[in-house]
Amino acid sequence: MIVALQVPYADTTAADLGFAWGLPPQPALHVLDLPDVAGAGTHLQLRLLGASHQAVLTLAGGPVTETVACLPAAGLELPSRPVTVDLPGGWRYSFSVRVDRCAAGPFAEQVRAVRRASAHGTAMVGEFPGTPGAVTALSASVDGTRDRRAPSLPALAWWTVHAYPQSGEIVRTRTRVRPA
Repeated sequence: MIVALQVPYADTTAADLGFAWGLPPQPALHVLDLPDVAGAGTHLQLRLLGASHQAVLTLAGGPVTETVACLPAAGLELPSRPVTVDLPGGWRYSFSVRVDRCAAGPFAEQVRAVRRASAHGTAMVGEFPGTPGAVTALSASVDGTRDRRAPSLPALAWWTVHAYPQSGEIVRTRTRVRPA
């Protein structure tokens, strides 16, 4: 789904993004709600924020939030290495981020590819008005292969793309939550 956002584009560059774990749900411009997305009582909300994204995942052990955004709290930045956290209820959370810098042509092609990926029901692309190529995309998937240690529980994953046309930067995040 493509969402035409009704707020001005506020992000500036990838360097202004921060990563925060455990923040309460932030005010969202649009929410993709995926109840029972991986069974076992899981509930995932992918949230488009005015300054990027938040994922709120509810598991049997409690809620987990991941926020990647231009955050007002000083000192928050994107991690330079993957983040792995053991969660209550026997789950493991893994997060990674990559920043690519592109010339205008390759940047535009990558934004087109992101828009095409929004066609399935577990994805959305937020387009900001007045700034072509300024998009934030979120998509979720369930890994159909079962873990041998917990065969009744699949892995859940989501990815995001934050496109900064003024700097030619594409920020990609990848998150996976699986049985520990």
